[in-house]
Amino acid sequence: MKKKPSIPLFLSIFCYLIITNANAQSPAARQIRLSDFDMQSSAVVAEDGKELSDPDYHSNLYWFPVKVPSTVLTGLVKNKVYPDPYTGMNNMLIPDASDSFNHEYNLAQYSFLPHEPNPWKKPYWYRTTFEVPSGDQGKHFQLIFKGINYRAEVWVNGIRIADSSQMVGMFAQYSLDVSTAILPGKTNGLAVKIYPLDYPGLPATPQLKTLGDFFANGGPTGDIGKNVTMLCSVGWDWMPAVRDRNMGIWQPIYLRTSGNVVIENPQIKTVFPGGYDTTVAQISLNLSLNNFTPVTQTGTLKITISPENFEGKPFTVHQRLTVKGNSSGVFSLSSRNFTQFTINNPHVWWPNGHGYANLYRMRLQFDDGKKITDDTSVVFGIRTVSSKVEMVNGWARRDFYVNGRRVHLTGGAWVPDMMLNRDSTRYDYELHLCKNSNINLVRIWGGGVAPPDMFFDAADRYGLLIWQDFWITGDTQGEFKGSPDWPLQGNVFINNMVSTIYRIRNHPSLLVWTGGNEGHARKELYDAMRENVAALDGTRPFIPSSSGFAKLPGGWKGSWPDDGPSGVYSGGPYSWQDAAHYYELVNRGRDWLFKDETGIPSQPPYETLPRIINNLVPDSSLPFPLNNTWGYHDACVGNGHYDTYYDAMAARYGAPVSIKDFSDKMQLVNANGYRGIFEAAGHKLNETGGVMLWKLNAAFPSVIWQVYDWYLNPNAGYYFMQRACEPVHIQLNLDDSTVAIVNRSYKSESNLSAEIKVFDLQSKLIFSQEKLINVKASDISPSISLSEVLSKEEGISFVVLVLKNAAGKVISHNTYWFSPDHDFKNLKNLSASNMSMKIIKKEKTKRTTSYVFEFANNTQKIAFFINPQIIVDGKEVLPSFWSDNYFSLSPNEATTIRVSIPAEMIKGANPQLALSAWNIEKKIFDVN
Repeated sequence: MKKKPSIPLFLSIFCYLIITNANAQSPAARQIRLSDFDMQSSAVVAEDGKELSDPDYHSNLYWFPVKVPSTVLTGLVKNKVYPDPYTGMNNMLIPDASDSFNHEYNLAQYSFLPHEPNPWKKPYWYRTTFEVPSGDQGKHFQLIFKGINYRAEVWVNGIRIADSSQMVGMFAQYSLDVSTAILPGKTNGLAVKIYPLDYPGLPATPQLKTLGDFFANGGPTGDIGKNVTMLCSVGWDWMPAVRDRNMGIWQPIYLRTSGNVVIENPQIKTVFPGGYDTTVAQISLNLSLNNFTPVTQTGTLKITISPENFEGKPFTVHQRLTVKGNSSGVFSLSSRNFTQFTINNPHVWWPNGHGYANLYRMRLQFDDGKKITDDTSVVFGIRTVSSKVEMVNGWARRDFYVNGRRVHLTGGAWVPDMMLNRDSTRYDYELHLCKNSNINLVRIWGGGVAPPDMFFDAADRYGLLIWQDFWITGDTQGEFKGSPDWPLQGNVFINNMVSTIYRIRNHPSLLVWTGGNEGHARKELYDAMRENVAALDGTRPFIPSSSGFAKLPGGWKGSWPDDGPSGVYSGGPYSWQDAAHYYELVNRGRDWLFKDETGIPSQPPYETLPRIINNLVPDSSLPFPLNNTWGYHDACVGNGHYDTYYDAMAARYGAPVSIKDFSDKMQLVNANGYRGIFEAAGHKLNETGGVMLWKLNAAFPSVIWQVYDWYLNPNAGYYFMQRACEPVHIQLNLDDSTVAIVNRSYKSESNLSAEIKVFDLQSKLIFSQEKLINVKASDISPSISLSEVLSKEEGISFVVLVLKNAAGKVISHNTYWFSPDHDFKNLKNLSASNMSMKIIKKEKTKRTTSYVFEFANNTQKIAFFINPQIIVDGKEVLPSFWSDNYFSLSPNEATTIRVSIPAEMIKGANPQLALSAWNIEKKIFDVN
């Protein structure tokens, strides 16, 4: 049966819909999620799609029940066909998509399919049945596939709706007209045939025994880049290869029911006519109406705009529109036509640290005079973004602006879960952790994915700016290896890119598009990215690459709209550095004018390690505490990253005597390293565009490059980054030993009180001074030099900095430990301290339980590196969102700390507080 297309089938025709519950919908438009499927390999299924999509299909063959979204491997793991690849060395017990890799490591023996040594070579079928009410006769039906990998063929009730030439690529949203195939009042059958990647890619040698060898990111040839897919699925130096390359249905499927005039691709734009003045905003709306009837339709577009997360009155706009039969019409509405689209004193969307992330909802309904034919909503924010390039000593620096104000960007790269096992709750937890850390930006790295709608929804709520790379990397598209001829099907890349622009362009969190990670696509694809961002978005910049080192060939256009260079630079360093070295790099300028990739290996806390490494016994033939499992979970990363990190810990804090001692000392290294990165950039607040980590999170249980681990447990570096990025911050500049106040906010601060104290290892006070300070908005105010004081000290000393506002409230607290020769081994001799705890406040809501604690050091000794935890049955509750952690207190000092926990994590339990420090034995307090 021939399908009537309105636009090419392979493109998504809908901006994301804020619709999740069918019962909450107007009868005009209903959307239900199809989740319960059966899955089986086509290697053992004899029937075709016509038979499989028959609602009455029955087979004696066993089919695996799966919950979609689900990749094939995820489904097989949940059905216990294969062991959990996240654990230990289990991934080496699963066949790979590459035949040559299987041969080298003898993995074909593990194939579950008879006579098929590679279980990922042939397609897999997903099938389900669903009911459609009889009252829906004559309505318009669409099957919306949010994301498949890599090709798909779709059958409904014996009718083929789309084939594998139409549905191809991991990042397109596919909206299929199934109106002529749906049977209202009956059971309907759906069968989806998922094809593997066209080219599975060759993985790199696994990280096992060899320490120091360079790991081949994207595989030795980068040939995964022949596809438009999650490039890191073939393995990178922070995750192993995903055996099936994540083939499957990796995002939700929805059946959408509406009338026969459908609203498509709404785009909302907001501007401030006064530029820097945000007291007046203007809204414009572009959309398409698709008429699926043969006759001309005239009706009323009803627009209702209401506050989403604050109190306020909604307002409405009505406009008569006409669209011809069997066609689509494009319409634009703006403040020129409707005075309601000019909003006085709007609630503006601001990035984290600069104000509230206020959101509005626009409801769109089309009334044909008899009924509402379509009803959909878009959440948006009133804000503008822009950028410009400054040249500094021959180096380009890109500055970004939100609502006309320059934002010093802080944050890091985010990578997808190895097997894409994430849901809205997990995305919320991860982005809540990012917000809690005081950063303002999350970069979507180009070797990963274009995240689902629920990721961007959470970013919008939390005020986190999103930096979206397209799916190009230097490791696969020819900058380092691979080829600019890849991906082989340029049209597939362009279709996926266009669909992604349509899908996420309304999100206020989206700050910038880039042409890829550390490299460029060939000119055909590069020009298509630049031109489509301008034409289909037009509200935010496009820059050529995430690395200014990747130079554009002559004659190519630069960034859009300014035609300038990227002005941002990757390149690390990625290994451990002394914290003072970051000041040298920032003071030199160059690529640290805007550093978008740097970091250190960053060991997880001790409590996490047994969950990652199921054998914590060291192998004496390898550097302590490595064994093969440690290596596989990334400790063997090349270029000396991990061994340099380990050596620095042992040299400064002493060789570890146990795994616990090892991990605790690593937290000290993490703390100084991450603080150094962000404070060094902050001390040149207006001379650097920003600094971003490689990376924020983990793709699988890993021991490197993360500030919170795969189990959502932050390491000490997370909290030292949290302090360094707070709106008003007191710090000790490590280049000249000057205490400085860094004001990232847009508000001047006056009559701040800076208290500076220096203690020796015995907690004897050897220096104390207090000073009143004023600091302008987005500026830095130097205070007191400690150069002379610190130069006289021998052994270990502690610098404690406290900043209070004019009302006497502590707004920043920072502790440093120093030694002239960087020898901190005597920290083990730090005198014991003691702590008391008092619950100041406890709050419970449906979503969270929160505590406010007062922690007091009741001794004459410093309490160093204090780590409170909320525990249940002896295990830490994760995630927990602390306002501070791994902090230190001077003798007789107290502090107030807040923590919030998802209510579901402690439901029906008796939570306790575990309190420990470097020089305090663990104590347990009841907090129920």
